[in-house]
Amino acid sequence: MSEQDIERFLSEQNKRVEDLYQPVLLNHWMVATTGEQEWSDKHEQSLSEYWAHFSDRESFQKVTRFRKIDSLPLMQRRQLDDLHDKMIKNQFEEGTRQQILSLEKKISHVFTTFQPQVNGSRVSNNELLDILRYDLDHERRKQAWFASKEVGKRTEKDLLQLIRKRNEVARNLGFETFYHMSFATQELDLEQTFAMFETIKKSSDQAFRMIKDEIDEERAKVLKIKKDDLRPWDYVDPFFQEAPSIEHVDFDSFYKDQDLEQVVSQTFQAMELPIDDILKRSDLYPRKNKNPFGFCTDMDRRGDIRVLLNLDQSMYWVTALLHEFGHAVYFKFIDSRLPFLLRFHSHTLTTEASALFFGRMTKMAEWYERFLGIDRETCERIGRNMEKMLQRQMVVSTRWMLTFSFFEKSLYEDPDQDINALWWKLVKEIQYMAPPEDTGSPDWAAKMHFSLAPVYYQDYLLGEMAASQLHHYIKTNVSTDLFSPNVGTYLKENVFKPGALLHWNDKMKKATGEYLTPTYFIKQFFTNDEAS
Repeated sequence: MSEQDIERFLSEQNKRVEDLYQPVLLNHWMVATTGEQEWSDKHEQSLSEYWAHFSDRESFQKVTRFRKIDSLPLMQRRQLDDLHDKMIKNQFEEGTRQQILSLEKKISHVFTTFQPQVNGSRVSNNELLDILRYDLDHERRKQAWFASKEVGKRTEKDLLQLIRKRNEVARNLGFETFYHMSFATQELDLEQTFAMFETIKKSSDQAFRMIKDEIDEERAKVLKIKKDDLRPWDYVDPFFQEAPSIEHVDFDSFYKDQDLEQVVSQTFQAMELPIDDILKRSDLYPRKNKNPFGFCTDMDRRGDIRVLLNLDQSMYWVTALLHEFGHAVYFKFIDSRLPFLLRFHSHTLTTEASALFFGRMTKMAEWYERFLGIDRETCERIGRNMEKMLQRQMVVSTRWMLTFSFFEKSLYEDPDQDINALWWKLVKEIQYMAPPEDTGSPDWAAKMHFSLAPVYYQDYLLGEMAASQLHHYIKTNVSTDLFSPNVGTYLKENVFKPGALLHWNDKMKKATGEYLTPTYFIKQFFTNDEAS
């Protein structure tokens, strides 16, 4: 088989995959922005056609044969690796594929259109979060928390059916579980990843115990209850994945009357990473029947990049704004000369690293001074609280990500165990949160990722590790001023431009001189050995 034959095959694959991919992204965008069933049906159809392409047995056999050639150029090998990882997990019957897609579509529609009720009145997701953030009424908080979990009850049956079906497919393909298959096809080592997670769990334990106790003291005081009486609805979000604001410091107040689109534009422009074209194409504000969450999508891998948010003037949503545009600039500056298959991130964790790198800026005093126009005296006064807030957030979110990852792994290993009891066991052991009296409800299923972004959450924690590694390298070797053109150039050349041409860990080695390690993440947030 000649190099020209392989190139011809790859050229045909790139063209066909691009043609099939674009309708998937367009229909997904329309579902998220309208909530209309018509677009949901179109999305299901286009997604089915896209994945059906990777089920072709003859093409898979060619890819398998080509990959055995030792002398392949890097460009060809990486495209074949990408095709292989997509194809191997799609070597199953069309009827099974339709069953899986139908379940995912059904669950997605519930999440998109579901509106929780508090005291008999429908509330938006933002309104529900506001109750948990600000409302001091115990019963109203409790009602809001239970309302946030109602979507889990509505999706549990279909979700468990979906998990069993995913496992059935994976086992028929020779994998232990769908979870194991997903790691293998994401170029992740399962044992190595969870060894790093165990290291982080152990290293974060002391810091988390101190911070959790501090948070509990604050919440008990604010809510005027005993610390021992705190329950899940007494924190500021439904899963205790966010740290409450520092007592007596209202960070949300700094965003009032700010032009947030201008703020995010100026932030990225300072690094010579212009985003105004993406802002114009994006859908940033809440409305009825719109997906209540947030994401960034590269519609065609040719420059049509969009962000969906439900922005308000709060730290939570401004952090999300910076986070999603961290994804956006990654996609924007991938080398346009790469073939379609490689004009994408090398792994989700690498684009998460970019998103998290930018999202952390809402906890940096210098960002407030420079881009929100807060006077230096105020920034100096709150600077210590900023650092404390960032550490609190990272410690709290880390324990949440560990909870999610350990639970999801166990969920796929045995979906017939008492899943609801397992959830609260891990929440108690890792997040140190007292469960409600009734632990028999599928509270975990209210987290959309279990249904629609399976075996993804570990990438957030790996991305945090990568973000800290990049942060350390930039501060040490590129610029002590994060908001400089040199930083933008470094990110464009070493992180964004290569796209998927390099294995994600080879990209980390190229960008920082080391493969991914939890060392800098631990130093930055858990041992105070490095300034944040």
